[in-house]
Amino acid sequence: MSTFIKQLVTKKLRKLSPDELLHYAHQYHFSITKKQANEITAYLRQNPIEPFDPAYRDKMFKDLARITDQETSNKAQTLFQEIIKSYGLEGYFK
Repeated sequence: MSTFIKQLVTKKLRKLSPDELLHYAHQYHFSITKKQANEITAYLRQNPIEPFDPAYRDKMFKDLARITDQETSNKAQTLFQEIIKSYGLEGYFK
């Protein structure tokens, strides 16, 4: 796997601002509050980020459900898979 791509994705997740997250939530029809956006971005900054590892992703989506709710977590997981597929990156996210 390309170290460059891993670093790029990880850096983007760590640098995501609450306002950016709220923008994406609106764009992709998610309902999150400003407080939840702050909690999610804080989580991304404070915890190890390894989106290429299936076990880590499972933990991340469980934690997201704890911060928001199960429906939002499920939508995020579906969107994540759609984005991976649309960019042809399935091989990186096994």
